[in-house]
Amino acid sequence: MKFAVPKETAPHERRVALTPETVGKLAKAGQTVAIESQAGAGAACPDRDYEAAGAKIITEAKALWSEAEIVLKIQKPTPQEIALLREGAVLIGLLQPLIHPELVQQLAQRRVTAFSLDMIPRITRAQTMDVLSSQSTVAGYKAVLLASQFLPKFFPMLSTAAGTIAPAKVFVIGAGVAGLQAIATARRLGALVQAFDVRPAVKQEVESLGAKFVGLALEEAADKSGYAKELSEEHKQQERELIAKHVKESDVVITTALVPGKRAPLLITKEMVTPMKPGSVIIDLAAEQGGNCELTRAGQETHTNGVTVLGPVNLPSQMSFHASQMFSRNMHAFLHLLLTKEGKLNLDFNDEIIKGSCVTHEGKVL
Repeated sequence: MKFAVPKETAPHERRVALTPETVGKLAKAGQTVAIESQAGAGAACPDRDYEAAGAKIITEAKALWSEAEIVLKIQKPTPQEIALLREGAVLIGLLQPLIHPELVQQLAQRRVTAFSLDMIPRITRAQTMDVLSSQSTVAGYKAVLLASQFLPKFFPMLSTAAGTIAPAKVFVIGAGVAGLQAIATARRLGALVQAFDVRPAVKQEVESLGAKFVGLALEEAADKSGYAKELSEEHKQQERELIAKHVKESDVVITTALVPGKRAPLLITKEMVTPMKPGSVIIDLAAEQGGNCELTRAGQETHTNGVTVLGPVNLPSQMSFHASQMFSRNMHAFLHLLLTKEGKLNLDFNDEIIKGSCVTHEGKVL
């Protein structure tokens, strides 16, 4: 098979879909891998490392796209890139089809077999392919470092010549992968951490990291795939009241709550932000899907009554080396499922991972 890894064109995207490590594995298995020149530069993966791993470096993007049988990307392709795909080609990446239905239609019209890695079902067998988890790990870690940069306080308790310095209080909303990594990182830095989640089942995980769990056990809050689902209006109101109390007392608030394919739930209103202590920081990891805080502006830093609200976008790209390494390993695990022992494409739609992640095939939207 002819694999191609183009240079990402989305603004500020520094990751790459395959690292030289994974390219080497594919090359040893007899696959042909083409890398667009400088595709890995932002992730500290120079062309020479790809060549040493067995890849061919292509300088012309049009040739790369048009000759590829399987194209591997991080971000969704542009309409111009879709037009370069050969009919019947395979595209794999983070396509977010529930948010971008027009993209799905374009891929179907091009008769592209498209796999969206964010649609892989969360089952045990798919853990090695779970790019959402690997990239959320990066985002949760980076969110705490970002908070420490803006917070005008120490995170740990310190005994100094000027007396004892109290530790920072961190409140994490959402104990998924990003939230748990944020909890773990904040604890490593010495902060006192509390965490809220609508799923009582995560209480043990939160407490195992040394944080205090805060939550309501009123209704089932996860769907059959393990993702958080939208809650009733009554439950939302009760959780807002609980969240407001802890937001007011915290130095740092990190929000991570998302519902697949929908606007992020609004959990922190501007009225909740007003009584926060001056110098406090809110890091909203749901900014790209509307934000969990009413004051969040995606990609911007805003200030209200001395409180800094940050809406970072694509945090994994800021740690592009390890984010790319993790993504690439997830991608390789997914390719292992798609390919036969002889290295040929095998689309078994009886497999729930393949069926769940394939969004277009033979001109149809699946």
